Amino acid sequence: MLLSMTGFGRSKHSWNNKNIIVEIRSLNSKTFDLRSKTPQNYRNKEADIRKILSEKFERGKIDLILEIHFESDEPQNLINKVLFEKYYKELNQLKNDLGLGEVDFFQSILRLPNIVETGEEEFSEEEWEIVLSTINHCIEELNEYREKEGQSIEADMKLRIQHIQESLSKVPLFEPERIQRVKDRLRENLALYEGKEKVDENRFEQEIIYFLEKMDITEEKLRLSQNCFYFLDELSKPEKSKGRKLGFISQEIGREINTLGAKANHADIQKLVISMKDELEKIKEQVANVL
Repeated sequence: MLLSMTGFGRSKHSWNNKNIIVEIRSLNSKTFDLRSKTPQNYRNKEADIRKILSEKFERGKIDLILEIHFESDEPQNLINKVLFEKYYKELNQLKNDLGLGEVDFFQSILRLPNIVETGEEEFSEEEWEIVLSTINHCIEELNEYREKEGQSIEADMKLRIQHIQESLSKVPLFEPERIQRVKDRLRENLALYEGKEKVDENRFEQEIIYFLEKMDITEEKLRLSQNCFYFLDELSKPEKSKGRKLGFISQEIGREINTLGAKANHADIQKLVISMKDELEKIKEQVANVL
């Protein structure tokens, strides 16, 4: 089973006249990268949240949003009246001492620290446990999403590996013609060089053997076939984290396809190689998005 690195989860819990909402989004990344947005009074818990998520997700770009709202319609932002009045009196006194004209301090005072309070209060241990439970439930939602995405990716990659295998199975159909073309071309070149009546058959056979050994694609076909089976075998394993290994195998598949193309020396085999390369590129795109 594969696990996609792309996913979304959302969980909501009502408790003690509060709505606790957690959203987690994940995208593909080579490392674990967390960005969290939490209420001000929960900032000291961000390290604990990071530890939980790092244990659940080996790698990926993770965005977590934690919101806590009161269920009542009463505004949460409050004015610190005592502090406001103190600032106002002191600023008015300063204005009079300096002999300034009328000055509106209202907006300026509102922007001073601690004048507008958020209404956030210190949370209890019980509330923190509820938040943790909501985060864990959100992680479960996210993983369900990632598993479904992983199933879709796995089915697509299996199909594309099968297409590569089908193209590979057609290569032997063109090999007799390919070998004959090599022989004909060598014979023509030797005839032009020495004259038809002077072609040395022994030398010709030696050249044929040399070029056929140089252009032999038996090992490339065998290794490509083995790597395709290795890829499918890895897909069938129960582990969910295998993106890196699949990436390594796809690199080996690409290396054999490239060598096959370099040695092909036949238009129809080249067409098959191009088709295999196209399928492999789509596989690599998918592999980059799995855990």
